[in-house]
Amino acid sequence: MTKFTSIDSIVSHGLCAGCGLCASLSGEKSLQMGISACGQMRPQVKHQVSRVTMNLVSAVCPGIRITGPDRKSVGSEGTMHPLWGPVRTINRGWSLDPEIRFQSAAGGTLTALGIYLLNTNAVDAILHVRASADNPLLTDAQISRTAGEVRSGAGSGYGPASPLLHVHRLLDEGIRFTVIGKPCDIAGIRNLQRIDGRVDKQIPYCLTFFCGGVPTVNTAREIIAYHGVDESEVEEFRFRGNGWPGPLRVRTSTGEVFDHDYIEAWDESRYPWKYDIQFRCKICPDAIGEQADVTCPDGWLMENDKPVHKEAPGVNIVIARTARGQKLVEDAVAAECLKLEPCNLSEMTDMHYDHLPRKFEYPARNLAIKLSGYPAPKARNFRVWWTVLHAGLTTNVRAFWETRKRVVAGYNREAIDDSGQINASGDERQKYVL
Repeated sequence: MTKFTSIDSIVSHGLCAGCGLCASLSGEKSLQMGISACGQMRPQVKHQVSRVTMNLVSAVCPGIRITGPDRKSVGSEGTMHPLWGPVRTINRGWSLDPEIRFQSAAGGTLTALGIYLLNTNAVDAILHVRASADNPLLTDAQISRTAGEVRSGAGSGYGPASPLLHVHRLLDEGIRFTVIGKPCDIAGIRNLQRIDGRVDKQIPYCLTFFCGGVPTVNTAREIIAYHGVDESEVEEFRFRGNGWPGPLRVRTSTGEVFDHDYIEAWDESRYPWKYDIQFRCKICPDAIGEQADVTCPDGWLMENDKPVHKEAPGVNIVIARTARGQKLVEDAVAAECLKLEPCNLSEMTDMHYDHLPRKFEYPARNLAIKLSGYPAPKARNFRVWWTVLHAGLTTNVRAFWETRKRVVAGYNREAIDDSGQINASGDERQKYVL
């Protein structure tokens, strides 16, 4: 594995996920998280970190190191599925609070679990994200200590964020907290758990969802520009929520509202914006949250064995991956916070077939990066040989050559200028699909 000697070396090779764990570890005098020139959340280096600190960063950074779950994590009562990872129980589910269910991106299960954990004093705080109060196009790391604060983060911002920015401060203060974040954020927590004994005691639960990748803030800017709205006039911006899936909404300070339904916003070519996700997301081996205690993707409606995105009361798939996660879900149901209905892995596969390419192709993609002379994430425990075999020769060859072509073109690199700002390589912002 490539030895990274500086924070900039991780960022410049397109491996930064923007989680903020390095800044949490290093302290704000050395690193501060901010939106870069390419529109992503990146560590801004104020003072070079020491060699000791850099070694710690290299050990925990989920951008360069991601280790999947061991078979023992699921326990004897669960299944280590070769595609979907550890599964103890799987159900459809939603919050029994109708306001949470409506406000959230899907069924509100993650919000409901966070509130339940606070109300039962199982934890002191929830670490998650919410739309920035200063700029609705941006997303802030949030430490919530009340149900109302947790509820304020419901819905989908999809913007670049650093949810792990406050992890070490909370650990140092002795706070017990739950992390609700992207799968890569949970990977960072599990990396930290291996070298910091406080994590297992102080972070009893990690909760996540299925991730489609983190777009740049420029995606949101293109959407508001299309409507002739200045960024300073935006009072609310959300990709989803207030219904399921809910509208992509821009609301201005003068009361104008511009809505696009889910299919219109993302499945039609008449609009100029693109979901231009960062390079690290395109080579991710785990966008489905295998390392979480509970994972909650959408429980899409199905017609003719295919998912549809008609408006309906929100529903999640609720996957308990660990014994701890299974008990949490069962306790929340007993407390009448959640409602569950049966579901199975075959149904989920039909709902989320769009995650199959990333799962099947990541070994070939990462190999292409390495053979092109660049570092790739070190991924372990993701059943690589099963994946390669079931992807098939055609898929592996195509994924390899398409990735190599883009790496040679420089799409995996972010240039850092003299001011410390990070710029995407080339004359476009990685607007391509692997």
